[in-house]
Amino acid sequence: MTDYRRNFIAGGSFFFTVNLAERRLRLLTEHIDELRDAFRQIRRVHPFTIEAMVVLPDHLHTIWTMPPGDADFATRWRLIKTGFSRRLPAGERVSESRAAKGERGIWQRRYWEHTIRDESDFARHVDYIHINPVKHGLVTQVRDWPHSSFHRMVRLGVYPEDWAGDFSDIDDTFGERTREWTAG
Repeated sequence: MTDYRRNFIAGGSFFFTVNLAERRLRLLTEHIDELRDAFRQIRRVHPFTIEAMVVLPDHLHTIWTMPPGDADFATRWRLIKTGFSRRLPAGERVSESRAAKGERGIWQRRYWEHTIRDESDFARHVDYIHINPVKHGLVTQVRDWPHSSFHRMVRLGVYPEDWAGDFSDIDDTFGERTREWTAG
């Protein structure tokens, strides 16, 4: 297995993609209140700022900014995943390796993390987060997806309510692994 190293930068901003183990399930939107509770509980003990976020049925995307002097997003994700899992009734499929470790089978073990480099990178990832429900065919307009920080950003004047009305105008390739990239 590759020895993956995460880029821990105290006070940094990071884009994350976190997936369910079973991508066909809709647990995140079906149990949105439990997910919100897990986030709230962990943020009280281990603060961080959620800059942008979208929750889809089987995965979520978010940008966090860590507090000054703190880079421990890994503990926060572990606690959020555990907190959410404990709020759900057991019954999901659990692999032998997970069962041997006493783990549930709700989340993929790993997650995608990208260190935000600058304002342009930040803006592109915020746009990617908000366009994601349209990209996945869940809604035809960004404003129609309820589980998104897009609505907060409209209230703050960051986006107009009809933002991305024409999906073809948005560069939707960033943040995705392309065939060329993964084949190399």
